Amino acid sequence: MPTTLDALVARSRRIEVEQIDIDAFRSHPLDDASLACLRYMCDIESHTVCYLCELLATPVHADPAITRFLACWVYEEQFHGDAIGKILTAHGLAGAPDAAATLRRARRARDWLRLVGFSVFSPIAPALPGLLMAWGMVNELTTQAGYARLVARAEHPALTGVLTEIMKQEGRHIDFYTMQARALLERPRDQRIVRSALARFWAPVGSGVKSNEEVRALISTLFTGPGGPEVVARIDRRIERLPGLAGLHLVTSSVERLLPGFGRRAA
Repeated sequence: MPTTLDALVARSRRIEVEQIDIDAFRSHPLDDASLACLRYMCDIESHTVCYLCELLATPVHADPAITRFLACWVYEEQFHGDAIGKILTAHGLAGAPDAAATLRRARRARDWLRLVGFSVFSPIAPALPGLLMAWGMVNELTTQAGYARLVARAEHPALTGVLTEIMKQEGRHIDFYTMQARALLERPRDQRIVRSALARFWAPVGSGVKSNEEVRALISTLFTGPGGPEVVARIDRRIERLPGLAGLHLVTSSVERLLPGFGRRAA
């Protein structure tokens, strides 16, 4: 596993969308629940560039190490959306560009307000870079797990090939955010702030962009089956290795708020 920024950047590349076997999906189409998951994933991957705007409105833009990787990150995420969108179009559904345009029009005012908020408050929030890196780590961990669960659920060889390539890239994103979060969470005060902010504000990836019903449906489809809560618990244990986050149970608690009783299934 790469442990340096240079190694992570050197391995950056786009998903080869042109090589996706579309005929395999036309001859063996995915079920509606899997397609709903892919619709959600496509929309969020295609929206990543909007998250980049927010990140660059904070002090992280002054760190060339972080921005060097973020350039690769947003490039790869864009092609994740394109790859998933191509699978959707094979099923007669809207692909990434059309869906992304619709989503951005609907969120124009909210995204502008969020960007202003990040710009205004970040200079007086010294713990913000550490929070953003920890937040990114959590998002990438849960995203990668979601892809893995969909692979296991769908049992579709062509889908497995595409999502496996995406998961490899998500793994490098996890490495980056973890490395940066560890470096930025050295001071106990920052650890306390980040812990409190995550516990209070973090929600599953796509929350605020997709409706609560869509978020619940995705989690229910991918994580309430056999082994799902255990996967979430493992994600929590990995998050809790960051300085100051021991015993947080972040993802389980957040999912529990959406699906009461979820945490007890992992017991």
